[in-house]
Amino acid sequence: MFLVEPIESPLLETVLLPVRGHMAFESCVEHLGSAIQLGIFKTGERLPPERDLAERMQVSRATLREAISALRAAGFVTTVRGRGGGTIVEPVGNARPPERPGNKDRQEEISDILIFRSVIEPGACQRAASMRLSEDQRRLLTDSLAEVENAGSPVEYRQADARLHLAFSAVAGSSELNKASTTIQTKIHEFLAEIPFLQRNIEHSNQEHRLIVQAILDGEPAAARSVMELHCESTAALLKGLLK
Repeated sequence: MFLVEPIESPLLETVLLPVRGHMAFESCVEHLGSAIQLGIFKTGERLPPERDLAERMQVSRATLREAISALRAAGFVTTVRGRGGGTIVEPVGNARPPERPGNKDRQEEISDILIFRSVIEPGACQRAASMRLSEDQRRLLTDSLAEVENAGSPVEYRQADARLHLAFSAVAGSSELNKASTTIQTKIHEFLAEIPFLQRNIEHSNQEHRLIVQAILDGEPAAARSVMELHCESTAALLKGLLK
């Protein structure tokens, strides 16, 4: 097997946050799983060394190993033994999703996350457009947009789409906002994976993405917020119509 060494994503700090308290194991699984689902750790890449991951999330290496074992059981990663081996990210399609709740709970879950998103993401874009961005932050936005537009498959597109949305919160400068955005994008990613990949919708989304990025780069908070509100409404309508 050909192993790919990871190139650290500037979004890694957005997803792999310190975990504390009695839910360290569960939180560790959640953070690593989100990083894999959203393509921050890409298919075929070797995960960073255990020591680095444990330090980043402020957990013991024993807890980290248990979390990786859970991810391996769920099909997110495999382990290659021997010299030059490591923990390798599997294609997202190989993972085994959890059982879905009943229809009533499902609709409540979808509605809840869409409401949460409609509050958080427009505000994140407004805040990002209000800030004086560094060259690295501007490059993160333009590179993330380019990854969406150049994606070669539906899976790649949806991962790149999620990373672009995480980039909006990353440049806004709030760790709590990063947590909220990661939660939102992980759930939205799961929802979108259940519906058809509709080219007409993708074209509309790409147009909105360009307008949002340009508004942030040009320092236009009202425009950034307005277009993101429209973007959230479009996705909400699609999911409510197609998910049961």
